[in-house]
Amino acid sequence: MNRKSIVAFALIAAAFAACHNETSAPPAVQRPSILFVTLDTTRADAAGPEAVGVTTPSFNALAARGRRFRWAYATVPQTLPSHTSMLTGLYPAGHGVHENARHVADTQALISERLHAVGYRTAAFVSSFALAKRFGLARGFDIYDDELPGGRPERTAQETTDRAIEFLKRPAAQPLFLWVHYYDPHYPYTPPEPFRSRYPKQPYYGEVAFMDSQLGRMAAAFQQQVKGPIAIVLVGDHGEGLGEHGEQQHGDLLYQATMHVPLVLIGPRVANGVSETAVSTRRIFHTILDWAGIDSTNSLLKGDAEIVVGEAMKPFLDYGWQPQVMAVDGNRKAILAGKLEIYDVAADPGETHDLAAGANLSRQSRAALQEYPIPSVDAQQSASNLSSEEQRKLAALGYVSSVAKPVVRADAPRPADMAPMFPILDEAARLFVHEQYAQSIPLLEQILTKDPHNLDAELRLATAHSALGHDEAALAAYRRAEVIAPNSPDVRTYMALHYARTSEWPKAVPMLERILSETPDKVPALEALALLRERQGQVEDAIRLRQKVYTLRSPTGAELSRLGEMQMALGQTAPAIESFEKARALEGAAFKHDTELGVLYLASQRFEDARTALDRVAPSDSNYAMALFKRAQVSVLLHEPDAPARIAAARAHANGVTRKLIERERLFQ
Repeated sequence: MNRKSIVAFALIAAAFAACHNETSAPPAVQRPSILFVTLDTTRADAAGPEAVGVTTPSFNALAARGRRFRWAYATVPQTLPSHTSMLTGLYPAGHGVHENARHVADTQALISERLHAVGYRTAAFVSSFALAKRFGLARGFDIYDDELPGGRPERTAQETTDRAIEFLKRPAAQPLFLWVHYYDPHYPYTPPEPFRSRYPKQPYYGEVAFMDSQLGRMAAAFQQQVKGPIAIVLVGDHGEGLGEHGEQQHGDLLYQATMHVPLVLIGPRVANGVSETAVSTRRIFHTILDWAGIDSTNSLLKGDAEIVVGEAMKPFLDYGWQPQVMAVDGNRKAILAGKLEIYDVAADPGETHDLAAGANLSRQSRAALQEYPIPSVDAQQSASNLSSEEQRKLAALGYVSSVAKPVVRADAPRPADMAPMFPILDEAARLFVHEQYAQSIPLLEQILTKDPHNLDAELRLATAHSALGHDEAALAAYRRAEVIAPNSPDVRTYMALHYARTSEWPKAVPMLERILSETPDKVPALEALALLRERQGQVEDAIRLRQKVYTLRSPTGAELSRLGEMQMALGQTAPAIESFEKARALEGAAFKHDTELGVLYLASQRFEDARTALDRVAPSDSNYAMALFKRAQVSVLLHEPDAPARIAAARAHANGVTRKLIERERLFQ
């Protein structure tokens, strides 16, 4: 193995080796209960005694009791991958999650699993769909509360705190690991009163201040309710650009605004004060293992210095722009993205003076930059396993993934040079996901003028024209996409989807069949072919395709109801019941297929279930006459005393279909 391979392997595997090496475990002591609070989208200069533009008294009071790390860095400026690093101890190159809306592999050991295995009670309360169970971080938690009221994509810090405090009222003998995630400072900034009035021109800081008020409630409740020793971690998952270096939000660049975060430790063996050592937030994993008496390797309690690494791969993975890696050695920070940038972040926190022309970079930093593993575009998970509803939830949070694998090229632009395009890219993607195609088209054209090799923008443009019935413009865009990426299966897929929308839909069938023979799990192709199979009358195959889709992404209630209707039409009673029951569980009172469910229960001789389902059918329902007829049958079979009245009601409300059924029904004789 050559030296480059050794260093690259070390970057991925060092934390893994550390979390499986039990030889350095400290002597057994009473394990503390641990409160782990993650402050989403919180800049280092937005929390603590040195905060600028906002006061955070709860954070400050907690920081005064523990150790504050002045130079803590996120591993990546996005919610899911950053939290994955903190819960696994690995950089994204190690755990494989580089963007939101991906899935954490089941093979990655989470801190919750490690703690649960040694007797901890574990609970998590998260505030954003970006950390929903479906993305893989719920393993090892006895409770993983990601319930978001009213189908919203996020909940407030107060709502999350209320639920966490209610949980704390149920005491237990074993130590507790409690993760509480606050999302409020994330765009759009809508602080409640009185914080809205206190920060009328800076609503981001109003959100931070409101979150701080709930942090105080949460920490007080934890300390009051939990018995025995306790430990607390407060940390930002990433920051917010607020316009610095042209980045208003986060996810695209590696400058201090989005990578430098607050970090405080309180608990056993924590030396009070302020640490000036640069550290990575991934080491929170090792620190919690240390507190739990499992392993002290790489723990922040020991204060060891390190070369801190970070990445921002979203522009590379979505658009094919230059990959970005950072390395921090003390106060010297280097960024490699097509060219090298070097900053003294203590003297120049805004990173306005690039020292690359004259400053020397340490050998360790240079190796970390050059040998950090760049993810393979072809090996990345697709975000197409999200339903359109889930994609809209992420879009509401400012997160939209690309629709295609980009073309990687040596002369690709640097993300920092493309910063003026970030707002346009974000808005175009948001409009597209919300199917506001006409409004997205001029923005997509503007993107392509600046970045003509942007395959994602070209395919979105083609799809927008296709959805609006602009066939000629759509085909022209698809042809340009073929020039950008001649062998791209994504281009062929979206071309097939275009034909599937038109009167020339039979052309799409062989195209989709070929695509699925090459990539059997391509969700958009599976969805389109399922619809075309229905159109062809091949319902059984359409059901099979839909069922495969729903193993790859979560179905909506409407999709499950449609699947139930198709299964019912083919006489697949038990599968149809299962589909309708799942749909009802998702939709609640909005579920509109109780008549079908009642009919299926009746066919299965589940008479009491049939009665319950049919009684839910409202008089305004178009199937009300059928529901009354079936309910009368059930009433007779259950020997209900009001069966004659049920039969009379069915007759009184009969329509052309049920009138004949009632006349022939022997149960009514």
